[in-house]
Amino acid sequence: MDTAADNHSPSSSSSSSSSDVDVTPRGTTSAVRRALQLIQSDDSDSKLQAAKEIRRLTKTSQRCRQLLADAVIPLVSMLRVDSLAESHLESALLALLNLAVKDERNKIRIVEAGALEPIISFLQSENLNLKEYATAALLTLSASFNNKPIIGTSGAIPLLVDILRHGTTQAKVDAVMALSNLSTCTNNLTIILGTSPIPFTVGLLKTCKKSSKTAEKCCSLIESLVGFEEGRTTLIDEEGGVLAVVEVLENGTLQAREHAVGALLTMCESDRRKYREPILKEGVIPGLLELTVQGTPKSQAKAQTLLRLLRESPYSRSELEPDTLENIVCNIISHIDGDDQSSKAKTMLAEMVQVSMEQSLRHLQKRALFATPTDLSVGHGHSLLLKSP
Repeated sequence: MDTAADNHSPSSSSSSSSSDVDVTPRGTTSAVRRALQLIQSDDSDSKLQAAKEIRRLTKTSQRCRQLLADAVIPLVSMLRVDSLAESHLESALLALLNLAVKDERNKIRIVEAGALEPIISFLQSENLNLKEYATAALLTLSASFNNKPIIGTSGAIPLLVDILRHGTTQAKVDAVMALSNLSTCTNNLTIILGTSPIPFTVGLLKTCKKSSKTAEKCCSLIESLVGFEEGRTTLIDEEGGVLAVVEVLENGTLQAREHAVGALLTMCESDRRKYREPILKEGVIPGLLELTVQGTPKSQAKAQTLLRLLRESPYSRSELEPDTLENIVCNIISHIDGDDQSSKAKTMLAEMVQVSMEQSLRHLQKRALFATPTDLSVGHGHSLLLKSP
Protein backbone atom coordinates (compact mmCIF):
# COMPACT_ATOMS: atom_id res chain seq x y z
CA MET A 1 0.00 0.00 0.00
CA ASP A 2 1.80 3.15 -1.18
CA THR A 3 0.73 6.44 0.30
CA ALA A 4 1.74 10.05 -0.05
CA ALA A 5 5.17 9.16 1.23
CA ASP A 6 5.99 7.87 -2.21
CA ASN A 7 5.37 11.30 -3.66
CA HIS A 8 8.06 12.64 -1.35
CA SER A 9 11.01 13.63 -3.43
CA PRO A 10 14.24 12.42 -1.88
CA SER A 11 15.90 15.37 -3.59
CA SER A 12 14.27 17.53 -0.97
CA SER A 13 16.60 15.77 1.43
CA SER A 14 19.53 16.30 -0.94
CA SER A 15 19.21 12.90 -2.57
CA SER A 16 17.86 11.92 -5.97
CA SER A 17 14.31 12.69 -6.95
CA SER A 18 11.71 10.21 -8.09
CA SER A 19 9.41 10.90 -10.98
CA ASP A 20 5.89 9.61 -11.53
CA VAL A 21 7.05 8.63 -15.03
CA ASP A 22 8.93 5.34 -15.27
CA VAL A 23 12.15 6.10 -17.16
CA THR A 24 14.47 3.12 -17.54
CA PRO A 25 18.06 4.09 -18.50
CA ARG A 26 19.64 2.64 -21.63
CA GLY A 27 21.85 -0.38 -21.13
CA THR A 28 19.89 -1.29 -18.02
CA THR A 29 20.45 -5.04 -18.09
CA SER A 30 24.25 -4.87 -18.12
CA ALA A 31 24.29 -1.99 -15.63
CA VAL A 32 22.04 -3.88 -13.23
CA ARG A 33 24.20 -7.00 -13.52
CA ARG A 34 27.36 -5.04 -12.83
CA ALA A 35 25.82 -3.22 -9.84
CA LEU A 36 24.71 -6.51 -8.31
CA GLN A 37 28.21 -7.91 -8.73
CA LEU A 38 29.88 -4.89 -7.16
CA ILE A 39 27.51 -4.70 -4.18
CA GLN A 40 28.47 -8.28 -3.29
CA SER A 41 32.19 -7.40 -3.28
CA ASP A 42 34.26 -7.38 -0.09
CA ASP A 43 35.90 -4.14 -1.16
CA SER A 44 34.27 -1.09 0.45
CA ASP A 45 35.07 1.20 -2.48
CA SER A 46 33.38 -1.26 -4.86
CA LYS A 47 30.36 -1.31 -2.59
CA LEU A 48 30.28 2.49 -2.61
CA GLN A 49 30.42 2.52 -6.40
CA ALA A 50 27.61 -0.03 -6.53
CA ALA A 51 25.42 1.94 -4.10
CA LYS A 52 25.80 5.09 -6.19
CA GLU A 53 24.98 3.17 -9.37
CA ILE A 54 21.91 1.54 -7.78
CA ARG A 55 20.74 4.95 -6.64
CA ARG A 56 21.15 6.29 -10.18
CA LEU A 57 19.40 3.35 -11.85
CA THR A 58 16.43 3.42 -9.47
CA LYS A 59 15.98 7.18 -9.63
CA THR A 60 13.12 7.05 -12.14
CA SER A 61 12.79 3.39 -13.12
CA GLN A 62 10.29 1.09 -11.46
CA ARG A 63 11.69 -1.77 -13.52
CA CYS A 64 15.17 -1.19 -12.08
CA ARG A 65 13.75 -1.17 -8.56
CA GLN A 66 12.39 -4.63 -9.24
CA LEU A 67 15.54 -5.93 -10.95
CA LEU A 68 17.76 -4.65 -8.15
CA ALA A 69 15.69 -6.10 -5.30
CA ASP A 70 18.54 -8.52 -4.55
CA ALA A 71 20.69 -5.55 -3.60
CA VAL A 72 18.58 -4.86 -0.51
CA ILE A 73 20.36 -7.28 1.84
CA PRO A 74 23.94 -6.23 0.98
CA LEU A 75 22.96 -2.55 1.17
CA VAL A 76 21.43 -3.08 4.61
CA SER A 77 24.61 -4.92 5.61
CA MET A 78 26.57 -1.78 4.67
CA LEU A 79 24.50 0.23 7.14
CA ARG A 80 25.54 -2.12 9.93
CA VAL A 81 29.31 -1.69 9.49
CA ASP A 82 30.45 0.67 12.24
CA SER A 83 33.83 1.31 10.66
CA LEU A 84 32.33 2.38 7.32
CA ALA A 85 32.83 6.01 6.34
CA GLU A 86 29.76 8.21 6.65
CA SER A 87 29.83 8.89 2.91
CA HIS A 88 29.44 5.13 2.33
CA LEU A 89 26.54 4.98 4.81
CA GLU A 90 24.83 7.90 3.11
CA SER A 91 25.14 6.31 -0.33
CA ALA A 92 23.80 2.96 0.91
CA LEU A 93 20.86 4.64 2.63
CA LEU A 94 20.00 6.73 -0.42
CA ALA A 95 20.13 3.63 -2.63
CA LEU A 96 17.70 1.86 -0.28
CA LEU A 97 15.49 4.92 -0.25
CA ASN A 98 15.21 4.89 -4.04
CA LEU A 99 14.61 1.13 -4.08
CA ALA A 100 11.67 1.60 -1.69
CA VAL A 101 9.91 4.42 -3.53
CA LYS A 102 6.65 3.19 -5.09
CA ASP A 103 7.63 -0.44 -4.45
CA GLU A 104 5.70 -2.20 -1.71
CA ARG A 105 7.75 -5.38 -1.86
CA ASN A 106 11.04 -3.54 -1.50
CA LYS A 107 9.69 -1.57 1.46
CA ILE A 108 8.92 -4.84 3.22
CA ARG A 109 12.22 -6.44 2.14
CA ILE A 110 14.21 -3.54 3.58
CA VAL A 111 12.54 -3.81 6.98
CA GLU A 112 12.77 -7.61 6.99
CA ALA A 113 16.49 -7.32 6.20
CA GLY A 114 16.98 -5.48 9.49
CA ALA A 115 17.36 -1.91 8.23
CA LEU A 116 15.37 -0.30 11.04
CA GLU A 117 18.04 -0.67 13.72
CA PRO A 118 20.78 1.25 11.85
CA ILE A 119 18.27 3.74 10.41
CA ILE A 120 16.98 4.54 13.89
CA SER A 121 20.54 4.99 15.13
CA PHE A 122 21.11 7.51 12.33
CA LEU A 123 18.23 9.60 13.69
CA GLN A 124 20.55 10.39 16.61
CA SER A 125 23.62 11.08 14.45
CA GLU A 126 25.54 14.33 14.60
CA ASN A 127 25.71 14.13 10.81
CA LEU A 128 22.71 16.23 9.70
CA ASN A 129 22.66 14.68 6.22
CA LEU A 130 22.53 11.17 7.65
CA LYS A 131 19.79 12.22 10.05
CA GLU A 132 17.73 13.75 7.23
CA TYR A 133 18.15 10.71 4.99
CA ALA A 134 17.14 8.39 7.84
CA THR A 135 14.00 10.47 8.45
CA ALA A 136 13.14 10.37 4.75
CA ALA A 137 13.72 6.60 4.75
CA LEU A 138 11.28 6.13 7.64
CA LEU A 139 8.75 8.29 5.81
CA THR A 140 8.93 6.04 2.76
CA LEU A 141 9.01 2.76 4.70
CA SER A 142 6.07 3.83 6.89
CA ALA A 143 3.89 4.04 3.77
CA SER A 144 3.67 0.24 3.85
CA PHE A 145 0.77 -1.19 5.84
CA ASN A 146 2.94 -4.15 6.86
CA ASN A 147 5.70 -1.92 8.18
CA LYS A 148 3.59 0.44 10.30
CA PRO A 149 3.28 -1.75 13.44
CA ILE A 150 6.92 -2.84 13.18
CA ILE A 151 8.19 0.74 12.97
CA GLY A 152 5.79 1.73 15.75
CA THR A 153 7.34 -0.71 18.22
CA SER A 154 10.93 -0.14 17.07
CA GLY A 155 11.55 2.97 19.14
CA ALA A 156 11.45 5.27 16.11
CA ILE A 157 8.43 7.34 17.15
CA PRO A 158 10.01 9.31 20.05
CA LEU A 159 13.00 10.09 17.84
CA LEU A 160 10.75 11.28 15.01
CA VAL A 161 8.96 13.59 17.44
CA ASP A 162 12.32 14.89 18.64
CA ILE A 163 13.20 15.69 15.01
CA LEU A 164 9.81 17.34 14.61
CA ARG A 165 10.84 19.54 17.51
CA HIS A 166 14.52 20.23 16.80
CA GLY A 167 15.25 19.10 13.24
CA THR A 168 15.92 21.04 10.05
CA THR A 169 12.91 22.28 8.12
CA GLN A 170 12.99 19.35 5.69
CA ALA A 171 13.52 16.82 8.46
CA LYS A 172 10.52 18.25 10.35
CA VAL A 173 8.34 17.87 7.26
CA ASP A 174 9.44 14.29 6.70
CA ALA A 175 9.01 13.48 10.39
CA VAL A 176 5.43 14.73 10.58
CA MET A 177 4.57 12.86 7.38
CA ALA A 178 6.06 9.66 8.80
CA LEU A 179 4.12 10.14 12.04
CA SER A 180 0.95 10.73 10.03
CA ASN A 181 1.52 7.47 8.17
CA LEU A 182 2.17 5.61 11.42
CA SER A 183 -0.93 7.10 13.08
CA THR A 184 -3.19 5.16 10.73
CA CYS A 185 -2.17 2.02 12.66
CA THR A 186 -4.35 1.99 15.79
CA ASN A 187 -1.69 0.39 17.99
CA ASN A 188 0.70 3.26 17.23
CA LEU A 189 -1.64 6.01 18.41
CA THR A 190 -1.00 5.65 22.13
CA ILE A 191 2.75 5.54 21.51
CA ILE A 192 2.57 8.72 19.42
CA LEU A 193 0.33 10.45 21.95
CA GLY A 194 2.76 9.57 24.74
CA THR A 195 5.49 11.60 23.02
CA SER A 196 3.39 14.82 23.09
CA PRO A 197 3.76 15.73 19.41
CA ILE A 198 0.84 18.16 19.10
CA PRO A 199 2.68 21.37 20.13
CA PHE A 200 5.41 20.71 17.57
CA THR A 201 2.89 19.66 14.92
CA VAL A 202 0.97 22.89 15.50
CA GLY A 203 4.23 24.84 15.31
CA LEU A 204 4.95 23.37 11.89
CA LEU A 205 1.33 23.87 10.79
CA LYS A 206 1.47 27.56 11.70
CA THR A 207 4.52 28.21 9.54
CA CYS A 208 3.77 26.06 6.49
CA LYS A 209 1.60 26.98 3.54
CA LYS A 210 -1.95 25.92 4.40
CA SER A 211 -2.54 24.47 0.93
CA SER A 212 0.59 22.28 1.14
CA LYS A 213 0.97 18.54 1.61
CA THR A 214 2.68 19.34 4.91
CA ALA A 215 -0.46 21.04 6.23
CA GLU A 216 -2.52 18.06 5.07
CA LYS A 217 -0.33 15.61 6.98
CA CYS A 218 -0.25 17.83 10.08
CA CYS A 219 -4.05 17.89 10.15
CA SER A 220 -4.22 14.16 9.48
CA LEU A 221 -2.04 13.54 12.53
CA ILE A 222 -4.01 16.01 14.65
CA GLU A 223 -7.31 14.40 13.60
CA SER A 224 -6.03 11.02 14.80
CA LEU A 225 -4.77 12.38 18.12
CA VAL A 226 -7.86 14.40 19.09
CA GLY A 227 -9.68 11.09 19.32
CA PHE A 228 -8.12 11.05 22.81
CA GLU A 229 -8.98 13.50 25.59
CA GLU A 230 -5.29 14.24 26.11
CA GLY A 231 -4.96 15.17 22.46
CA ARG A 232 -8.02 17.43 22.54
CA THR A 233 -6.87 19.21 25.69
CA THR A 234 -3.37 19.72 24.33
CA LEU A 235 -4.68 21.24 21.09
CA ILE A 236 -6.94 23.66 23.01
CA ASP A 237 -4.13 24.63 25.38
CA GLU A 238 -1.64 25.21 22.56
CA GLU A 239 -1.78 28.88 21.58
CA GLY A 240 -3.17 29.19 18.06
CA GLY A 241 -3.74 25.44 17.81
CA VAL A 242 -7.42 25.49 16.91
CA LEU A 243 -6.91 28.58 14.74
CA ALA A 244 -4.26 26.77 12.67
CA VAL A 245 -6.70 23.93 12.03
CA VAL A 246 -9.43 26.42 11.08
CA GLU A 247 -7.07 28.10 8.61
CA VAL A 248 -6.46 24.76 6.90
CA LEU A 249 -10.22 24.18 6.84
CA GLU A 250 -10.50 27.45 4.91
CA ASN A 251 -7.46 27.27 2.62
CA GLY A 252 -6.19 23.70 2.53
CA THR A 253 -6.38 21.03 -0.15
CA LEU A 254 -9.64 19.09 -0.32
CA GLN A 255 -8.10 16.24 1.67
CA ALA A 256 -6.56 18.62 4.22
CA ARG A 257 -9.89 20.35 4.73
CA GLU A 258 -11.50 16.96 5.31
CA HIS A 259 -8.95 16.21 8.04
CA ALA A 260 -9.40 19.67 9.57
CA VAL A 261 -13.19 19.50 9.81
CA GLY A 262 -12.89 15.91 11.02
CA ALA A 263 -10.63 17.01 13.88
CA LEU A 264 -12.98 19.80 14.96
CA LEU A 265 -16.02 17.54 14.68
CA THR A 266 -14.37 14.85 16.80
CA MET A 267 -13.69 17.45 19.50
CA CYS A 268 -17.21 18.84 19.47
CA GLU A 269 -18.83 15.40 19.45
CA SER A 270 -16.74 14.31 22.44
CA ASP A 271 -17.85 17.25 24.62
CA ARG A 272 -19.93 19.89 22.92
CA ARG A 273 -20.17 22.21 25.94
CA LYS A 274 -16.41 22.17 26.47
CA TYR A 275 -15.20 22.65 22.90
CA ARG A 276 -17.98 24.66 21.23
CA GLU A 277 -16.76 28.09 22.32
CA PRO A 278 -13.02 27.55 21.61
CA ILE A 279 -13.93 26.43 18.08
CA LEU A 280 -16.46 29.21 17.44
CA LYS A 281 -14.18 32.02 18.63
CA GLU A 282 -11.64 31.19 15.90
CA GLY A 283 -14.13 32.18 13.19
CA VAL A 284 -14.84 28.69 11.86
CA ILE A 285 -18.31 29.42 10.45
CA PRO A 286 -17.38 30.93 7.04
CA GLY A 287 -15.10 28.00 6.24
CA LEU A 288 -17.74 25.49 7.32
CA LEU A 289 -20.36 27.17 5.16
CA GLU A 290 -18.12 26.97 2.12
CA LEU A 291 -17.27 23.36 2.91
CA THR A 292 -20.95 22.33 2.95
CA VAL A 293 -21.07 23.15 -0.74
CA GLN A 294 -17.55 22.84 -2.11
CA GLY A 295 -15.92 20.12 -0.01
CA THR A 296 -15.63 16.39 -0.61
CA PRO A 297 -18.79 14.39 0.17
CA LYS A 298 -17.31 13.45 3.56
CA SER A 299 -16.34 17.06 4.26
CA GLN A 300 -19.80 18.31 3.38
CA ALA A 301 -21.45 15.84 5.74
CA LYS A 302 -19.00 16.58 8.55
CA ALA A 303 -19.36 20.35 8.09
CA GLN A 304 -23.15 20.15 8.33
CA THR A 305 -22.96 17.96 11.43
CA LEU A 306 -20.49 20.35 13.06
CA LEU A 307 -22.71 23.33 12.27
CA ARG A 308 -25.58 21.59 14.05
CA LEU A 309 -23.40 20.98 17.09
CA LEU A 310 -22.21 24.58 17.13
CA ARG A 311 -25.68 26.11 17.31
CA GLU A 312 -26.71 27.71 20.60
CA SER A 313 -29.42 25.27 21.66
CA PRO A 314 -28.48 21.61 22.15
CA TYR A 315 -32.13 20.61 22.02
CA SER A 316 -34.31 19.65 19.06
CA ARG A 317 -36.20 22.33 17.20
CA SER A 318 -39.97 22.17 16.84
CA GLU A 319 -41.64 21.30 13.57
CA LEU A 320 -42.50 24.99 13.18
CA GLU A 321 -38.77 25.80 13.17
CA PRO A 322 -37.21 22.97 11.18
CA ASP A 323 -33.60 21.90 11.73
CA THR A 324 -32.46 23.19 8.35
CA LEU A 325 -28.92 24.28 7.68
CA GLU A 326 -30.16 27.84 7.22
CA ASN A 327 -31.79 27.96 10.64
CA ILE A 328 -28.76 26.38 12.28
CA VAL A 329 -26.42 28.92 10.71
CA CYS A 330 -28.65 31.89 11.46
CA ASN A 331 -28.86 30.74 15.07
CA ILE A 332 -25.06 30.55 15.32
CA ILE A 333 -24.58 33.92 13.61
CA SER A 334 -26.95 35.60 16.07
CA HIS A 335 -24.66 34.58 18.94
CA ILE A 336 -21.31 35.41 17.35
CA ASP A 337 -19.44 38.24 19.05
CA GLY A 338 -18.05 40.90 16.78
CA ASP A 339 -19.57 42.58 13.75
CA ASP A 340 -16.79 41.46 11.41
CA GLN A 341 -17.27 37.74 12.03
CA SER A 342 -21.05 38.01 11.90
CA SER A 343 -20.98 40.01 8.67
CA LYS A 344 -18.51 37.61 7.05
CA ALA A 345 -20.61 34.62 8.06
CA LYS A 346 -23.76 36.18 6.63
CA THR A 347 -21.95 37.00 3.39
CA MET A 348 -20.69 33.43 3.17
CA LEU A 349 -24.18 32.08 3.76
CA ALA A 350 -25.52 34.22 0.92
CA GLU A 351 -22.72 33.04 -1.37
CA MET A 352 -23.36 29.45 -0.36
CA VAL A 353 -27.03 29.81 -1.26
CA GLN A 354 -26.06 31.23 -4.66
CA VAL A 355 -23.61 28.40 -5.35
CA SER A 356 -26.16 25.84 -4.22
CA MET A 357 -28.80 27.31 -6.54
CA GLU A 358 -26.37 27.30 -9.46
CA GLN A 359 -25.47 23.67 -8.77
CA SER A 360 -29.16 22.77 -8.61
CA LEU A 361 -29.81 24.49 -11.93
CA ARG A 362 -26.95 22.63 -13.60
CA HIS A 363 -28.25 19.39 -12.07
CA LEU A 364 -31.74 19.95 -13.49
CA GLN A 365 -30.35 20.97 -16.90
CA LYS A 366 -28.27 17.82 -17.03
CA ARG A 367 -31.27 15.68 -16.10
CA ALA A 368 -33.33 17.38 -18.78
CA LEU A 369 -30.94 16.11 -21.45
CA PHE A 370 -31.59 12.49 -20.55
CA ALA A 371 -35.10 12.43 -19.08
CA THR A 372 -38.66 12.77 -20.35
CA PRO A 373 -40.81 15.63 -18.98
CA THR A 374 -42.58 13.27 -16.59
CA ASP A 375 -39.27 12.31 -15.01
CA LEU A 376 -38.56 15.86 -13.84
CA SER A 377 -40.03 17.18 -10.64
CA VAL A 378 -39.36 19.98 -8.18
CA GLY A 379 -38.26 17.45 -5.58
CA HIS A 380 -35.12 16.64 -7.57
CA GLY A 381 -33.44 19.95 -6.65
CA HIS A 382 -30.16 20.21 -4.77
CA SER A 383 -30.42 19.02 -1.17
CA LEU A 384 -28.73 22.17 0.14
CA LEU A 385 -31.11 24.71 -1.42
CA LEU A 386 -31.72 27.41 1.18
CA LYS A 387 -33.66 30.62 1.41
CA SER A 388 -31.65 33.82 1.55
CA PRO A 389 -31.33 35.17 5.10
